[in-house]
Amino acid sequence: MQGADKGQSGSLNGDDLSIGIVRARFNDALTTRLAEACLAELAACGVKDKNVLQVTVPGALEVPIALKAMAESEDYDALIALGCIIRGETYHFELVANESGAGVSRVSLDHEIPIANAILTVENEAQAWARAEEKGRDAARVAIEMANLMDDLL
Repeated sequence: MQGADKGQSGSLNGDDLSIGIVRARFNDALTTRLAEACLAELAACGVKDKNVLQVTVPGALEVPIALKAMAESEDYDALIALGCIIRGETYHFELVANESGAGVSRVSLDHEIPIANAILTVENEAQAWARAEEKGRDAARVAIEMANLMDDLL
């Protein structure tokens, strides 16, 4: 939710973290904006450029398999999923939104790695633009906070 009360965050120190990002190209201008905001926030939190790998895939349905490959490499402390699904006139929106979300969650649970899911699901392009920057920043912070929490828990 845009402008939501997100409470007090945990540690946002990204100095020693390695982060993988998978960005869907579909709705490219929007997902590029998500990525720009995400990368800027990672840097602001101390994640070194050399410790960030960003890959692109055709669309949101392809995001989980790339995340799975990254998770299996065990090279990352956290992963980030970036994409944008805009409702159309058919059921395809629900299929893509539900299946991509389920796939992201399954990879996270199966591999015990935090994944910040910033795949926007919106009614129209205006909603996507209104949310892209904030959601990109949020994804970076969620990935860092959860990587640090998992390090403390495991």
